[in-house]
Amino acid sequence: MMSLAKRDGAVSEAEVKAELNGTNGFAMPLFGLPKIALSGLFGELSEQGVARAKEACERIKAASEETAEALRETYSSNARSTTDYGLKVIEISNANTASAIDFFAHLLGSKSVTDAFSLSATQAQKAFDTASAQSKDLWELAQKLAVETGEPIRKRVAKVLHQGN
Repeated sequence: MMSLAKRDGAVSEAEVKAELNGTNGFAMPLFGLPKIALSGLFGELSEQGVARAKEACERIKAASEETAEALRETYSSNARSTTDYGLKVIEISNANTASAIDFFAHLLGSKSVTDAFSLSATQAQKAFDTASAQSKDLWELAQKLAVETGEPIRKRVAKVLHQGN
């Protein structure tokens, strides 16, 4: 057997192949393994692996498409609900501004301090009642926004979980 330490160049293919004494060019024993054709077995295993990988890729692609569709629906629903919420805030702001201007107009027209205090008390009660109703309306719109935003995702997740069973 040839020693690699004595050579300056690369090891040739012939030197790496198994020699008659059961070792290769690196003096590694082959442990007496029989020389059988494993290419058929490996070919079959690799074909099965490729088939499984293709199947997994198809499932991932389908899940990705489902997710994209859920996100499109979520975005669309969210945009509508957010617009409704924003319009309600503008409506409330407009109503509150009109109420404040009316109050100041009546306040400027009051004849006495007692009349001004009475107007102020009435305005405070009216503002409190209005603010309570407005807060309720905004809360309902926020809940609607949350439900409508999460609904498409909830449906898709339920569908995927149902398919998994």
